[in-house]
Amino acid sequence: MEKLANYTPRLASKYKAEVVPALQKKFNYKSVMQVPRLTKICINRGVNGAVADKKLVDVAVEELTTISGQKAVATTSKKDISNFKLRRNMPIGAKVTLRGAKMYEFLDRLIAISLPRVRDFKGINDKSFDGRGNYTMGVTEQIIFPEIDIDKVNKITGMDITFVTTATTNEEAYELLKGLGLPFKNIKKDNN
Repeated sequence: MEKLANYTPRLASKYKAEVVPALQKKFNYKSVMQVPRLTKICINRGVNGAVADKKLVDVAVEELTTISGQKAVATTSKKDISNFKLRRNMPIGAKVTLRGAKMYEFLDRLIAISLPRVRDFKGINDKSFDGRGNYTMGVTEQIIFPEIDIDKVNKITGMDITFVTTATTNEEAYELLKGLGLPFKNIKKDNN
């Protein structure tokens, strides 16, 4: 454990060395503490058919744990919905929240390895900001992550990945995430 104490993820170093000065210059921040930063990454996955088969949730939790490197937890329903045969507190999905070094490691693997494995990948959509500096993207197949063994997957499902930042506007969050290396689409806007 002592060897890991002074370990800094590659993207954490890049954030301090390149992203902070660039954002400080672009938005004219007076202090380094004003520069937005990535606080956490939340990975959420709903499981279709979890009401009928409880083992699907266990598989989803196991896959999220493998992908993130941190123990995932099962999410439960908040209320009864009779049309879906859903009872309160039934397991219906899985989630994990990453912070610190594990967050930067996951982001690095996502950018460098997983996203390029998506079929016909042209970049991620830049329209999914929530207005408060957070960004959510959807992944349609969990098999883009190299940690998942394709032979053991019996059902291909997707997940939502939310990047929570301290930015106050979408533009600040966009510049932060772009500086960290997220491959946004280059959409040219025409005035015609």
